[in-house]
Amino acid sequence: MHNPILQFGTSRFLQAHADLFISEALTRGDALGHITIVQSTDSAQSARRVAAFNQPGGFPVHIRGWEGQAAVAREHQVTSVTQALQARGDWAHIRAAVASDVQVILSNTGDAGYVLSAADHAGLLDGAVAPRSFPAKLLVLLHGRYQHGAAALSIFPCELVTDNGTVLRDLVLQLARDWALDAAFLAWLRADCIWVNSLVDRIVSEPLEPVGAVAEPYALWAVEAQAGMVLPCVHPQLIVTSRLEPFERRKLFLLNLGHSFLAEQWLAAGGPADCTVLQAMSDETMRRSLEAVWIEEVLPVFAALGEALSSAAYLQQVRDRFSNPYLAHRLADIAQNHAQKKQRRFAPVLTLARQLGLNLPQHRLQAALDGATACAPPLMNTHGCYRLK
Repeated sequence: MHNPILQFGTSRFLQAHADLFISEALTRGDALGHITIVQSTDSAQSARRVAAFNQPGGFPVHIRGWEGQAAVAREHQVTSVTQALQARGDWAHIRAAVASDVQVILSNTGDAGYVLSAADHAGLLDGAVAPRSFPAKLLVLLHGRYQHGAAALSIFPCELVTDNGTVLRDLVLQLARDWALDAAFLAWLRADCIWVNSLVDRIVSEPLEPVGAVAEPYALWAVEAQAGMVLPCVHPQLIVTSRLEPFERRKLFLLNLGHSFLAEQWLAAGGPADCTVLQAMSDETMRRSLEAVWIEEVLPVFAALGEALSSAAYLQQVRDRFSNPYLAHRLADIAQNHAQKKQRRFAPVLTLARQLGLNLPQHRLQAALDGATACAPPLMNTHGCYRLK
């Protein structure tokens, strides 16, 4: 199958975001083409997922929530994915596809996706065995494409890393230098391949088995404009912008920070394992604490940047999204890798306030970042969550 889009990662997020975007665009004739998915792990669960992706007819994505004042309950059958491969068993096939048909590479490889492996080495360039890390896989595939004389391609990382395209490019370039690859190939990687910084924003709360997902109506895929960039599709929720930073800042400081601040309170209180964002937002004291952080400790930073109106509008959307009655978005899932998330989501707000010269008390965020809690001991409430005194 000669698909022009290769996707690393099988997450429910990509299924309900990029894969759904491209599926919808295909029905209008606005997509580059279909997707081949690469699964990197070899577990039994992964094998079942690959088999399900390879079944004809696609997979379901359920959209649940509010758009304006109206309740939304839509079911989509995503048909953009027509092939799924496993890296270890299908590596030769994957290399051949990248050397010829592929024009766009998408990725969402999780929190550890950019971590290199000491087991990877230059001997893997012969293509017999797939490297372990995603950057090394990408380097081997791009080197094979270069050797075949194929045109450079566009690479769209969707990992939640600031300047993800630049970061991934620099990782691959450094790996190429470590493997002593020639200067002409390094120049091709740097100047010819298009490494696109992008931001993705959609709450995908639940998987469907064996593949599929439940997600909210809101979705954004913001990509930084670059000359020669080939888009995977044209879609109303895919925005090409010359300035990605404001989109990133709003998502990080309002949505992501809000999620982690709720998780911080939940962890500090030893809350019930099944507590959801909706239940937390239904607790008057928890919500009041989060609102105080947003209004007193975050929005003044946006105002100092001249972004008061856009941030206030986005925050209202976030409030609606957090109160979505149709999504079971568990705080336990949000709290995974919590210490690292706090560093990424809380610390930049504090740093930026200082850089802007704001005399802004940010006691709650600082206490959360330090590992303390600014909240009193909890009491259980009728939502199965907890109430703070």
